[in-house]
Amino acid sequence: MKFLKSKFLATIAICLTSLSLATTAQALNPVHLEQLRRTGVCVGCDLSGAELSDALLSNTDLREANLSGANLLGADLRRAELTNANLAGASLIYANLTGANLKGSNLTVAALIGANLSGANLLGAGLILAKLANANLTGTNLRQADLTNADLSNANLISTDLTGANLSNADLTNALLVNVKLKGVRHWVDLNKRSP
Repeated sequence: MKFLKSKFLATIAICLTSLSLATTAQALNPVHLEQLRRTGVCVGCDLSGAELSDALLSNTDLREANLSGANLLGADLRRAELTNANLAGASLIYANLTGANLKGSNLTVAALIGANLSGANLLGAGLILAKLANANLTGTNLRQADLTNADLSNANLISTDLTGANLSNADLTNALLVNVKLKGVRHWVDLNKRSP
């Protein structure tokens, strides 16, 4: 009985430590948020978990910013500079990212359902398990992007550059693939899962 009690207490301690670390990792810096609102420039800022739904952030400079877990639902990020930004787990549902620069950004498990990424630069971006269903990716640069297990169902990929991209287990069901550059695509998916 004593052994079970100590094992139970150890399990609780581990769980509490895990919760504490998770809370610390998502520590939005209010000073950074105010800087973004005031200047439109927040390079390397910690905006993790920020509530930015419907925010007007076009032409902002968010290079290397931490936006992990942020809510950017419906946000206007046209032509935003997001090079090497961390957007892991962020909600970008119906966001407008037309012409945005997301080169090298981390969008792992990000929700981009119905987002407009036309003309965006996602060169070398990490989009593992990203949800891009119904997204507009017309003319988007996805060269060397990692789209492993990404959901691209019903996405518009007209004139998209997927050169050297990793599409391992990506879902392209009913995706519109016209004039797409596919040279060097790694781990191509089942061709029966995409539109003709």
